[in-house]
Amino acid sequence: MLVLRGLAGGAGLASLQIRVAVIAVLTLLTPGALLAGPPFVTDDPEPVEFQHFEVYLACVTSRDFDGWSGTAPQLEVNCGAYPDLQIHLIIPTAFSAPGSGPLHYGLGDVELGAKFRFVHEGDRMPQIGVFPLVELPSGSEAKGLGEGHAQILIPLWLQKAWGVWTSYGGVGYWLDTGAGSRDSWFLGWQLHGTSPRTPWWAPSCSIRRRNGRERVLRRGRTSEPSLT
Repeated sequence: MLVLRGLAGGAGLASLQIRVAVIAVLTLLTPGALLAGPPFVTDDPEPVEFQHFEVYLACVTSRDFDGWSGTAPQLEVNCGAYPDLQIHLIIPTAFSAPGSGPLHYGLGDVELGAKFRFVHEGDRMPQIGVFPLVELPSGSEAKGLGEGHAQILIPLWLQKAWGVWTSYGGVGYWLDTGAGSRDSWFLGWQLHGTSPRTPWWAPSCSIRRRNGRERVLRRGRTSEPSLT
């Protein structure tokens, strides 16, 4: 994953900070799990700072009984449009490689969103924000590159820090506009901390559940090396 962060100025880009991290992401999904749609990732309520931006270039793959699918790559742009307001865009280049059938590659479902933080963190009060997302049916459903209909997530996110520990997560509701599709709930939470001896490494744990059909427990360590 390539990460670019910087300050957006009227005459161009200034104070650009570049951080590069290489992350291999492989998700093995259980039978009956959903492959496409908005990301199954716990988020936080903290937006990008006003007049700053973040650019991510990443690849994500998934596998089930039908074969492989994912994005290779996907471009994500987050911009601080106003204090406490972030505008979000993901443009994926999707692929579908079924076990029996041709490989398809092209534009996937574009994701749009806006994150708004309406409560700042205090001594006892957590940060609180909303981050509604919409998945546009821009990818071909016939080729396995998209859902063929719009999907909307309406979540509420919270975050609180205690010393070296930070916890964030929340709950959201999926609106699925497809014929015969069912709306569902999403619940996610994560706790992570940094060690003074190894500040780039953080032990983490996350639990996610969607409509009772998926339960994912992840424990481990994440790294974020910086070249600056």
